[in-house]
Amino acid sequence: MQNCVCLVVVFVVLLASCRQKDKPAPDKSAEAQPYQVYYATGYTVNRTSAYTEVGIRDPWDTTRYLQRYVLVGKDKSLPVHLPEGILIRTPLQRVVVATSVHCGVLQLLGVSDKLVGVCESRYIDLDFVKQGLANGKITDIGEAAAPDVERLMELDPDAMITSPLSNAPYGRVEKTGIPQIKCVDYMEPTPLGRAEWIRFQALFFGKEEWADSLFWQTVKAYEKIKALTQNIKRRPSVVTEKKYGGVWYLPGGKSYMAHFLEDAGATVGTEGEQQSGSIGLPFETVFEKYGDADFWLIKYNRPQDMNYEDLKREYAPYSKFGAYKNHRIFTCNTAMVPYYEEMPVHPDYLLKDLVAIFHPDILPGHQLRYYKPMEK
Repeated sequence: MQNCVCLVVVFVVLLASCRQKDKPAPDKSAEAQPYQVYYATGYTVNRTSAYTEVGIRDPWDTTRYLQRYVLVGKDKSLPVHLPEGILIRTPLQRVVVATSVHCGVLQLLGVSDKLVGVCESRYIDLDFVKQGLANGKITDIGEAAAPDVERLMELDPDAMITSPLSNAPYGRVEKTGIPQIKCVDYMEPTPLGRAEWIRFQALFFGKEEWADSLFWQTVKAYEKIKALTQNIKRRPSVVTEKKYGGVWYLPGGKSYMAHFLEDAGATVGTEGEQQSGSIGLPFETVFEKYGDADFWLIKYNRPQDMNYEDLKREYAPYSKFGAYKNHRIFTCNTAMVPYYEEMPVHPDYLLKDLVAIFHPDILPGHQLRYYKPMEK
């Protein structure tokens, strides 16, 4: 009898052991993986196992958020309790994009097939957009500031990626109910901060790992080029752009472009040491302060490249600048090169150009990608 009892006990123990072994392990994939933003200052991410909360800080009023989004995967049940924000089911399948910059990001993320509409297609120098417009897969919905709402609603996108100015309403889009993904990446104070917005956009398409890989490759390349100028003794002075109407806009001391030029080993003509945006000045003030700058960088968009005579005909006093007299003006014709499409997410490309312009001995033989010497 005792032997029987012992056998029963052993059987029960073995059965319990087997059931314990058969019990599935906890699903680690269901746990929230922490998300860290490294360089960007304009957005925040809080990831949970049920949803991802994304906040965009208001760059014009740092006491508030410009927008909040709650991302929930389409393959998941909608949680009962969600934080305040615009609900977006991810990944997005149909999007309209207002700027060429963010069209370029879609291409880098490998989701260009999700693009169904754009604004101001005449300014977009991307082959996939041009082809999509030609074959009817992509629709131009007009001006970014006042898009054709009827066309937009006919496209029925999951969201519209916009680039708001000073938090102004984006035309009548607000009234359509179509979620706006408000990218204010251009307000980032540093090149790598702006480049990190590719990680932001990836959150809406389920491309986080791919975006991380691209971003860290860019960081590595940028830091490598930047290191080449850290110990140089002479930093040439630079003035940028030209007047627009009666105003000449120069980068603020804490601006994105000021950081760019400093990283390239130059001393840039800036206004407002703590200003992160641009500051408008009259021509006379710019000439007085920066007329003797060693270099002059100008961007423009036109069918033909600009030469020195064109610049003088546009405004004769330009010819009084030292860089004009010494033929040290470098121009970027954005109608000919994909500057706006590439530069925000690949600042290393532009930095390499700038270093080669200011310090050709550091990068001998470099073929300029965006800028070139102005034609005489």
